[in-house]
Amino acid sequence: MAGNASVLTDDTRLSKIDQTLYIIENKLALISGMAVFFLMMLAVVSVSGRNLINQPIPGYVDWIEQAMPLIAFMGIAFTQRDGGHIRMDILIRMLHGRSLWIAEFISTTAILVLMILLVWGSFAHFQRSFDFGLPLWSRDSSMDIAIPLWPTKLLAPIAFSVLCLRLVIQLFAYARAIKNNETEPVAIPLILSAAQQAAQEADTVADLNIEERP
Repeated sequence: MAGNASVLTDDTRLSKIDQTLYIIENKLALISGMAVFFLMMLAVVSVSGRNLINQPIPGYVDWIEQAMPLIAFMGIAFTQRDGGHIRMDILIRMLHGRSLWIAEFISTTAILVLMILLVWGSFAHFQRSFDFGLPLWSRDSSMDIAIPLWPTKLLAPIAFSVLCLRLVIQLFAYARAIKNNETEPVAIPLILSAAQQAAQEADTVADLNIEERP
C-alpha cells in the first residue's frame, strides 16, 4: 500500500545531493500538474465549442495523447523520493535495523535494474521517431493534426533517468545505513507508524488553527 513517509535531512553530502535532486523532481512534478490543468481547460473549451458553435478544438485527442506522458511519468521520481508509490509493506514493517535496510536495498536494486532497461528501451523508441533530415525532425506524427510524436517519446527516458538517479541516491543511503546500523538514515523515505501519522496530522491541523486566529 502507499503510506505516509518522512525523509530526514542533515548537512552531509548525501543529504545535500538528495535535496538538490528533490528540487528538480519538484519542478517535474509541477510540470505534470500543469499538464493535468491544461487538459482540464482543453476539455472545457472543446466541450463548450461543440455545444455553442458546433466546433470542438481540432486535434483534441492528439493533444491529450501529447500530454499523457507528462502526467504519467514526470512525477514518478518525486513520488519515489517521498515514498508515495504503492507497495506491499506487510513483511517490511516486521523488519528492523540492518534486516530492514538490506531488504530495502535488494528491492531498490531490482527497481533500478528495471528502470535502466526501461531507459534503454524508451530511448530506442524515441530514436525510431526522431530524424534530423525530415520535416519537424519526425518520422511519425499524430493521426488528426499531425503533431510530431518524438517530443513526447523523449519524455519517458528523461523521467526514467531522473528516477534512476533517485534510486542510486537511495541505494547509497541504504548501504550507509547497513554499514553503520542507523535507525533513522537520511535521504530515504521512513515509513511512519499509525501513531506517528496521527501525530503529524494533529500538528498540521494545529498549525492551521493558529494561522486562522486573528
